[in-house]
Amino acid sequence: MKTLGIVLIVIGVIMALTKGFSFVTEKEVADIGPLEINKKENKSVGWPTYAGVGVALVGVVLVVSSRKR
Repeated sequence: MKTLGIVLIVIGVIMALTKGFSFVTEKEVADIGPLEINKKENKSVGWPTYAGVGVALVGVVLVVSSRKR
């Protein structure tokens, strides 16, 4: 549980410092013989800052509770 707690702390800090990330997907619109039409779409994934703080706090609780045993 201690390892999981440390991983959650690291992920939580990264989530708190960044607001999210974006990526590009390519989608095939039409394929007519040798002609191919593709569309690029920008997608983004975002989360609030307090979600990262919450994940980090859960990690701290796991680390502290594993030391008491």
